[in-house]
Amino acid sequence: MKRVVITGIGMVSSLGVGKDEIWPKVKEGISGIDFLKRVDNTDLKTKFGGEIAEHFNAEDFMDAKEARRSDVFITYAAAAAVLALKDSGLEITKENEHLIGSYIGSGIGGIQTFVDNVIAYREKGPSRVSPFFVPSMVPNMAAGYVSIFNQLKGPNCATATACAAGAHAIAYAAMNIQRGDAIAMVSGGAEAPLVHVAISGFNVMRAISTRNDDPKKASRPFDNDRDGFVMAEGSGLIVLEELEHAKKRGAKIYAELLGSGMSGDAHHITSPSIDGPVICMEMALKNSGINPNQVDYINAHGTSTQQNDINETNAIKRVFGNHSDKLLVSSTKSITGHLLGAAGGLEAGITSLALDEGIAPPTINLDNPQEGCDLNYIPHSAVDSNMKIALSNSFGFGGTNCTLIFKKFEG
Repeated sequence: MKRVVITGIGMVSSLGVGKDEIWPKVKEGISGIDFLKRVDNTDLKTKFGGEIAEHFNAEDFMDAKEARRSDVFITYAAAAAVLALKDSGLEITKENEHLIGSYIGSGIGGIQTFVDNVIAYREKGPSRVSPFFVPSMVPNMAAGYVSIFNQLKGPNCATATACAAGAHAIAYAAMNIQRGDAIAMVSGGAEAPLVHVAISGFNVMRAISTRNDDPKKASRPFDNDRDGFVMAEGSGLIVLEELEHAKKRGAKIYAELLGSGMSGDAHHITSPSIDGPVICMEMALKNSGINPNQVDYINAHGTSTQQNDINETNAIKRVFGNHSDKLLVSSTKSITGHLLGAAGGLEAGITSLALDEGIAPPTINLDNPQEGCDLNYIPHSAVDSNMKIALSNSFGFGGTNCTLIFKKFEG
């Protein structure tokens, strides 16, 4: 079976634009969470989130006309794709364009476009609905636009598996390379959920934090005083490439993607279980040919919700047994917030960088761990680690789970 490596990383988040701006802040534990500026938060219970920095300009990455008529989640994907492809140095030509594709997940798709057009329909009638309403709303348009903008004529697909969408996209993209349908894929997730009605929806579910007195301390996975996750937006895309193709062109290789696992909780539409993540991690280990005691680091799903954090901890203990005490585990959502369908893509990039540099990023705001949350979550400060194998978890509503396993590339 063909081996798959990561040769490019593109990131857009509340921490900035590009890995060279974002990764140092992740290592330093600098929160990207702040009060909402683009969204009117006057009557919202939650007045903060992981909003993209004000200096992000979609027109730096795509045609101005396309930027104006595209939903925000598409512009984030377009930017991350440009950054990832530039970082990879992969040349797209007439000879190879049919072997390079895009596989990008989004949990919600163009929700701002949806809201805007519903308002236009109700207030002004059917004729005032935009002709770009549907093409900007559907979740697969991030993958579609990335394909069009970059002339990627290989597989063009999307996942819409809630908060596991980005990870699922990467898993499926890798399978396309492993079976020879592509030599490279641009893959990950994109999301722009910071819309008034979406925030309201999570508020009435009591799923997101309302720590309005101190937003930067609101995302606190595994901490006893957590009160929900912090919504964030952005995109994380990586260039997956067939190993021999990458080596032949002398590409920088960040890590190797060994394999993935998927499962369903078959439990509840929003409340997570333990069995689903256990099955998922065990499947990923089996498919990667890795024993549990070979894993050094886990980038946890770690949402900062009451049920997820303790369930994920107990699932890790069940899968890894006595080796759990030796694991480094952190939730970088404590820094970036939760990008929903884009989280798995951003965290795949972070995990690859962590392996490449030998630095395990921290879980910030972990001041008082919940009873039972007793793994080494790397509180407050990153640690140097000669880690070889890392695992990244992504779990979504509907009980959908995905685990990715990466290996440090050593030639």
